[in-house]
Amino acid sequence: MKILVTGGAGFIASNIVDAYIDAGHKVAVVDNLSTGKIKNLNPSAEFFKVDIRSEECSRAIKSFKPDVVNHHAAQVDVRRSVSDPVFDAGINIVGMVNVISSGVQSGVKKFIFSSSGGAIYGEQSVFPAKEDHPVNPASPYGLTKKVGEMYLHWFSMTYGIQYIALRYANIYGPRQDPLGEAGVVAIFTGRMMEGKETIINGDGGQTRDFVYVGDVVAANVAALASDYCGPINIGTGIETSINTAFEIISFATRYNLQMKHGPGMPGEQRRSVIDAGIAKKVLGWKPAVGFAEGISRTVSFFRDSKSRS
Repeated sequence: MKILVTGGAGFIASNIVDAYIDAGHKVAVVDNLSTGKIKNLNPSAEFFKVDIRSEECSRAIKSFKPDVVNHHAAQVDVRRSVSDPVFDAGINIVGMVNVISSGVQSGVKKFIFSSSGGAIYGEQSVFPAKEDHPVNPASPYGLTKKVGEMYLHWFSMTYGIQYIALRYANIYGPRQDPLGEAGVVAIFTGRMMEGKETIINGDGGQTRDFVYVGDVVAANVAALASDYCGPINIGTGIETSINTAFEIISFATRYNLQMKHGPGMPGEQRRSVIDAGIAKKVLGWKPAVGFAEGISRTVSFFRDSKSRS
């Protein structure tokens, strides 16, 4: 199978590329390297250094003629989406539509889309949230993910393509950058390994559904063989507080400074946890790596990377 992966030099998608290639698929990567890294690129993948908003991206897709497009390229910084919603929409909506449209023109059969199970639902009324939970995005980033799903639905109805929108919980693991757009696990891990003061925003009682990147990769592999069309939650169904995450990462990194709290972040979601029952039913997927084990693997990766640098 020929698979084109956008954002394939980034944290999540580079791990997916490796799995696709290991499974024997022919893979091409589209990435402008604005946040992705050359070192994450699989040498067996064909690489197009282009922006997903560009005509060059359209030509790359049409020349490769993929059977499947796995779309992970995105502006993922929620705070930047708030401060610069035009920039956010340019990448996450205009860029995505360019990728979908070019794929349709080149004869693509399926799209796999990295959506969001936290940002789309917003403040939840049911815990954990299923796919039919009301959609109330609290940020432009969340809005763009929902709009992306709506565009895929329209293209599916109009052109008959299949799509799966994987609504991710909070993903962590090897290759996540502790700087810039990183999630709390990578930020805490990076700072603790350097013995730096690590501040929790607010009281730390806010919860997240942390899912290991290897489990996310398995969902993307399973999605290739599924004829299901629509959104699917990819999470653990387990709420972990930021205070608890701090303690587990602290133990794994042998961090010896005390927990400290700072001001809360305005508009930060209080609780986020999603139900992955449909994923189990239609993909045969369920998370295999618990949070403590995933943190251990992540810390080992950070240590190995640091020793090689």
